[in-house]
Amino acid sequence: MERYYVSLLLSVVLGLTACKDTDSPDVKSETTYPIGVVSTRLGDMHFWLYNETPVHKEKFIELARAKHYNQFTFNRVVRNFVVQGGCPDSVQYFENSPFLLDPELHDSIGHSYGALGMGRDDNPGKQSNACQFYIVCKEQGLPQLDSNYMIFGMLIKGGDVLEAIEKEKTNSLDQPEVDIPLDVSVQYYSENSLLDSLGFKLP
Repeated sequence: MERYYVSLLLSVVLGLTACKDTDSPDVKSETTYPIGVVSTRLGDMHFWLYNETPVHKEKFIELARAKHYNQFTFNRVVRNFVVQGGCPDSVQYFENSPFLLDPELHDSIGHSYGALGMGRDDNPGKQSNACQFYIVCKEQGLPQLDSNYMIFGMLIKGGDVLEAIEKEKTNSLDQPEVDIPLDVSVQYYSENSLLDSLGFKLP
């Protein structure tokens, strides 16, 4: 009987040790990547956010988490150019904006189809206003905007949604006749789930 209790106690101790090893700091969690998600009544678009533009990336994530963009719509839709969402082009949102960011321009990051950029006014410092973003919807891209406007991400899923937004009927001011409210969020994916769920392979 004594041997039985000694054996039982030894098993418990070994079991606790095994549990402790499993939870040790040496066990690394799987790396995940932030994906910008723009949800609309026409569907969802997913965007890879560039590490090469860290300030713009983090500000977009910050405002998305704060649900800042959700008070706005896609307010400008121009076929073969861009669809634009977030705050409108008005002094109210651009003059002394708390969301101005210095440019992080890169020759390797341009206005290709599906590129995600931040809007700005004609300020001499080319500062972006993180309150506003746009998506290039011209298949040939818009290279004339390179080095002048900030691109900080690219569309990796939802091209059909971008096309549907581009085809919406607009008025003379390029505003959709039926509002397209925004629901912007950030979701985190592992390398495997990026490939399995979004069909995207890490660059």
